[in-house]
Amino acid sequence: MTAAVIPQHIAIVMDGNGRWAKRRFLPRLAGHKQGVDALRRCAKACAERGVKVLTVFAFSSENWNRPTDEVDGLMNLLAGALAKEVPSLARDGIRLFFVGDRASLSTKVQAGLAQAEAATAHNDRMVLNVCFNYGGRWDIAQAAAKLVAAGQPITEVALNGAMALAHVPDPDLLIRTGGEMRISNFLLWQSAYSELYFSDKWWPDFDEQALDAAIAEFQQRERRFGKTSEQLAPSAA
Repeated sequence: MTAAVIPQHIAIVMDGNGRWAKRRFLPRLAGHKQGVDALRRCAKACAERGVKVLTVFAFSSENWNRPTDEVDGLMNLLAGALAKEVPSLARDGIRLFFVGDRASLSTKVQAGLAQAEAATAHNDRMVLNVCFNYGGRWDIAQAAAKLVAAGQPITEVALNGAMALAHVPDPDLLIRTGGEMRISNFLLWQSAYSELYFSDKWWPDFDEQALDAAIAEFQQRERRFGKTSEQLAPSAA
């Protein structure tokens, strides 16, 4: 692969953990645990391929509607993953950001997120954004509210700067695993010109080969951003 055509920002809807577990007659939380392993592999693979930003959808604002035992299990899984994974992320040069509404999270979880971010704040090899208690509509609404509170006009440029992901460029490639073909309220603003790629693999099975297949497909796309193909073609010497 040529470094020039590697997507600089990849976003992923990590779908299929529950179905992966159900197929194996396991509890849904077992699928989420395997999902953490898949995220570890994917983050490492992205960094090795020269991707500068990886953004993943870990827990949506709608996921609170899931069974209480699953939500509680996910919270405990997050706490365990932070303790286990942050040191290796720090060693690998990956900077961690948690993106979403933290107000409804417990004080313990909020503190854990802040500590994990601080532990990797010096890293600059790759940014890993974990969208937790996040929704695209929430993001747009909070950005607008922020501007109103500051007495600023609501313009496209101003909204862009107030978004929860204002610290990174918009995603070049948005991947969804699990066979579903929708983005489910993920990065509604930021994905306006993202290339979309849908994989039939459940997230725990999404490996380096699957990532390379998505990148290879991206490399075949013509990104016009409203222009024509002729406008993009290099002019003759």
